[in-house]
Amino acid sequence: MSDILNFVEQQTAQDISNFDFFKSGDTVSVSYKIREGDKERIQVFRGDVIQIKGTGVNKTFTVRKISNGVGVERVFPFNSPFIAEIHNLKKGAVRRARLYYLRELSGKSARIKEKQFTKRLGADQKGIKRKLNWHWEDKVRK
Repeated sequence: MSDILNFVEQQTAQDISNFDFFKSGDTVSVSYKIREGDKERIQVFRGDVIQIKGTGVNKTFTVRKISNGVGVERVFPFNSPFIAEIHNLKKGAVRRARLYYLRELSGKSARIKEKQFTKRLGADQKGIKRKLNWHWEDKVRK
């Protein structure tokens, strides 16, 4: 019985390979299709990913934003046919998978540092061709 359910779930699952890669702490904008009567429109939900949960077809992610001073969280399934596109706007420098502590913070303290990708040249040994070393730097975006 479970094999039949898994087969049906895989057939109805949406291909998520065309979405931008993101993880917890990143700022994303999710374009979500909303149907009102016989009309359909796309609404953009922009915020920070505070968790990614589940595996396979049941995988979901939670996005949190502040709207008029009130925190709003929304859970999106990865395989939803209503998700039009997901764009990763910036990468966050976080050390946790679940960012529930953001719920108690407000103002500037609720910001997430941005990960900057820079390139440094390093000469480790004399007379040998210099190699490119790639490093991540944490920098607050102003």
